[in-house]
Amino acid sequence: MSGVEHAEISHQRRMDQMYRYQRHVYDLTRKYYLFGRDTLIRELNAGAGASVLEVGCGTGRNLALIGTCFPKARLFGLDISAEMLASAETKLSRRGSSAATLRIADATSFQPQLFGETGFDRIVISYSLSMIPNWQGAIEAAIDALNPGGSLHIADFGQQERLPASFRRLLRGWLTRFHVTPRETLFEVLGERARRDGAQLERRAIGRGYAWLAVYHRPAVTAASVTNPAAARLGDRSAAAIPA
Repeated sequence: MSGVEHAEISHQRRMDQMYRYQRHVYDLTRKYYLFGRDTLIRELNAGAGASVLEVGCGTGRNLALIGTCFPKARLFGLDISAEMLASAETKLSRRGSSAATLRIADATSFQPQLFGETGFDRIVISYSLSMIPNWQGAIEAAIDALNPGGSLHIADFGQQERLPASFRRLLRGWLTRFHVTPRETLFEVLGERARRDGAQLERRAIGRGYAWLAVYHRPAVTAASVTNPAAARLGDRSAAAIPA
């Protein structure tokens, strides 16, 4: 077994142990401090038939809200914790036609084919990067799984840059107990990938830096498509199908 595989299995076991009982009260407790999630969801603009994947979908709370806001979107979710997916299955099974397709998978190595898709129009990562050891790998995997013209939407803890130092210390100490580490270089990592891809990146802080929101827009036409008119036309049709 490689070191990477061992790390993935260890992370999966830790998440299952953590959420075996927490999953039953997770949504009730997290609503008081996971700010920005609903803003992210409202801004998805997922049109009819759009494929929306949540990486680290947990109990399915966000997917349920996405289904309410965009009832004609097709919903997908992955999580490394089987315990959390058990809660998500129960929650989303009540939604009938808006139920999501869920899979156990690692955020750093998943493929759209796991869901029978070639890519996704919207990918959501909400307060998961701060719990994924190889969080840069998760960003790379998500961007690689986007359809042309698709977008990656991220919400997570910021650096509390405009909040009192005493508050930052208390928050960081509390988050550490739950294996949560705010990613100080999140915007830089996204910015570098956007520059490399010729993509557009939106980023902003809310709550005086308590949380950070970012949206990576994959170009509808890639550099390779410029020399391939047929691929360019396909990219244009894909972008037109999902309003930006």
